[in-house]
Amino acid sequence: MGSRQIAQETFDDAVQENITEFEMEPEEAVREAVQQFEAQGVDLSNIVKAVRPVSENGQRQKHQILLVGAQAAALSLRELCALCRVGSVWLRRGGLCSRARTGGNGLRVCQGRLRGGFPMGRLPRELWGAHPRGCPPVADVALGTRWGSVPLSPSCVRPGCGHLQSRNELVRASPAGAAIARHGGSAELVGTAASALRVMTFDDDIRVPFGHAHDHAKMIVLENDGLRVLIEAAKAFTDNSGVLSELCATLSRLSVRNEFCQEIVDLGGLNFMVTLLADCMEHPDVVKQVLGAIRAVAGNDDVKDAIVDAGATELIVLAISQHLGNPQICEQGCAALGVLALRKPDNCGVIVEGGGAAAALRAMKAHPREVAVQ
Repeated sequence: MGSRQIAQETFDDAVQENITEFEMEPEEAVREAVQQFEAQGVDLSNIVKAVRPVSENGQRQKHQILLVGAQAAALSLRELCALCRVGSVWLRRGGLCSRARTGGNGLRVCQGRLRGGFPMGRLPRELWGAHPRGCPPVADVALGTRWGSVPLSPSCVRPGCGHLQSRNELVRASPAGAAIARHGGSAELVGTAASALRVMTFDDDIRVPFGHAHDHAKMIVLENDGLRVLIEAAKAFTDNSGVLSELCATLSRLSVRNEFCQEIVDLGGLNFMVTLLADCMEHPDVVKQVLGAIRAVAGNDDVKDAIVDAGATELIVLAISQHLGNPQICEQGCAALGVLALRKPDNCGVIVEGGGAAAALRAMKAHPREVAVQ
């Protein structure tokens, strides 16, 4: 991607020229303008890629999302939240996750008013989602200390993580890990923070040729003690299937190196997952995520033996048999058995004797059209 950037007005003028001079439809005019600038090596990550609105008298107006910064100081809280909803939509689309053109300036203008006139515990979710980095409006002055002091929703955390630069900043600041460590008694917050950590390890920003998913996972583990934080948090919510599902899913995303897999075992994570699988066999969401986590940590050959010795193979076979109608559980269970058998002839014998081969065959017959199961 090019390093040069242009002003919003320049892009809008190009779109308008395509409409008036070349008689293009609005959507076609926008696409053509994007192609023209990208062909010239221009970075459009700071641009609203839409036709500039026109008033009833024919005057061209600013894009609504850009009005937030200019109008925020004069708006009431209700009006500000309405505009922030627009920002949240743009963030979810991935078009304005970089900080240059969202409503962040307007939100910073109102930081003092929000802190003084609106309780933090009731801060509207729209204000979180519309911030350019997917953080609360006070993030610039209190990132990592106040983050997690109010209830969150994954829908407000994920939008700001769609942009690679946002993920880089959030991983370095580690607000999610700090939130779990400091507010481990809140089930909603722990589940949401675990989800946020998991999003940091995704590699789905199509605007960059190479992502940093592996590097982010390493930073979360090595610099922020992520594995210990997650495992300790899981032990506090043994009766909350939703939180446990989120934590196990995040652990599987962090098991990217041999030493990380071994560390999970050393921290008691393996014994916890085996116990969890046995106790929560009736909860398909938990079963699926635990199987995924076992599959991930089994990438370490030494951990394979520890998993088999802990009796996990019998539980995996039981999970497949008990949830035979669930293709995702069948997929994760069969994959876990396959990883445990890889390069381990002794484990193969244990799996076959425990009914693993027969269970895998039943799963394949039950889901003939599911490629992942086959």
